[in-house]
Amino acid sequence: MPEDEVQAVAGNLLEALRFFGQARSDAEIRDLPGISLIFCGLNYAAFNAALQARPIQGDAEELNHLIDVSAEQFDARSLRWTYWLCEDFLNQPLRREAARIFKRHGLRHLTEAPGMYTDRLAPVTRELPVLDIRPVADEATRSAFSDVMSTAFEIPHSVSLSVYGSARAWQGTFQGYVGYSNGRAVTTAAAVITGDVIGLYSVATLPQHRRLGFAEAIMRQVIEQAQRSRGVSRMVLQATSSGFSLYEAMGYRTVTSFNVFIAD
Repeated sequence: MPEDEVQAVAGNLLEALRFFGQARSDAEIRDLPGISLIFCGLNYAAFNAALQARPIQGDAEELNHLIDVSAEQFDARSLRWTYWLCEDFLNQPLRREAARIFKRHGLRHLTEAPGMYTDRLAPVTRELPVLDIRPVADEATRSAFSDVMSTAFEIPHSVSLSVYGSARAWQGTFQGYVGYSNGRAVTTAAAVITGDVIGLYSVATLPQHRRLGFAEAIMRQVIEQAQRSRGVSRMVLQATSSGFSLYEAMGYRTVTSFNVFIAD
């Protein structure tokens, strides 16, 4: 895949994950050589992340070193954590060996998230529902965002509220949106802009409102607004299995993949 497309996806993801490192007063971000470490302030693995920041130029020794550095930092705080690895940051031999390397370090493979890219959305092919879309800007919208995220992704409500409900969480580049239907919050999305790239994250819809077009409606409106106001021309995201077919239908294509390993 073209290197600039992979870098657009990986760079935007790194900026997005920094959200968790600034959401609470005890959260932290540490940018170390080759690796960025995100501490959310809670013992919740999904929000404590080590993200490889650049391709590995060497062999397995360099990957082992990055894992060791990450483990030392998180273990010192007795935190569960995840390591996000872009497959295009490894050469082919090291890519084949990676799972065994992580296993030796006590990390198991948790999930694979396709990194998707497009520079043009496909036309709308169905009638989308009307949504009242509000930016996350006050206690009510922060609470609504955290409620939808908690239900849609099965995040403990106290954890979701502690992160997404925090006013300081929304002072950076991570801009959240809540879609309301008939006065009820039913869907969410968040946008991160890096240069001419907009990444969409936290795309979630309450279970009883799925397959009705709410996710596509909020995504398209957020992107359209960013194109008008910020001049973005490229779009990226990390797909879940449940959202993959929608993103493909919207014109996104897979350009890389992120393997996520978790420390038990």
